[in-house]
Amino acid sequence: MGVAVAVTAPGVAGAQEPCQLSRSNTGPRTCEMTQLATPPVLTLGDGICAGIVRAGGTAFDGPLDESYSIYSVAGATHGIELRITQGYSLLGQWTPSVLNCDVTVAFDWHNLDTGARGTETRFVPAFHTSTRPLFMHVFPGQGRVALTMRTERPSIPVTVEVFVP
Repeated sequence: MGVAVAVTAPGVAGAQEPCQLSRSNTGPRTCEMTQLATPPVLTLGDGICAGIVRAGGTAFDGPLDESYSIYSVAGATHGIELRITQGYSLLGQWTPSVLNCDVTVAFDWHNLDTGARGTETRFVPAFHTSTRPLFMHVFPGQGRVALTMRTERPSIPVTVEVFVP
C-alpha cells in the first residue's frame, strides 16, 4: 500500500499574456478585475410597457484570451464586460419575470483620467432576464470611468464610477 500526493501551483504568466474573466488562474493568468453593479433604470419600453433594466459587470485589464472570440473581443484590453438583465422576479428563476420590455439600452462613458468619452447602445429583447443576461463590452481605456446607463425611451438614468485596470 502506498500513498500518492500531488501538489499543484497556480500558473505563472506575465501581464502581456492573455487572461480569462471568472476562471481559474491555473492556466492563463487571471485578469486584474473590478466588479460593478448599477441600480435599476426605470424605463418605458417599446409599445406601452413599463420596465426595469440593470447591469452588472467586470472591468478588466486584459488582453482577453481566444475563448472570447465568440464575443468578438479576443485580445481586448482595458474594457468593461457588462451583463444586462431586465425585469423583476419575486422568487428568482422559480417565478415569471415582470417589468421586462423590448428596449434599447445606452451606456455613456467618460474616462475621468483621460477625458475620453463614448456611447455604446444595444437592443435588449424582453426575454433577457436574470436567468439569461445579454453581454456587451465597452472600451473606455485605463482609469476612473463614469458609466451612465439609460435607454433610448423615456427613462431615469443611473451613473456608477468604476476603475478600469
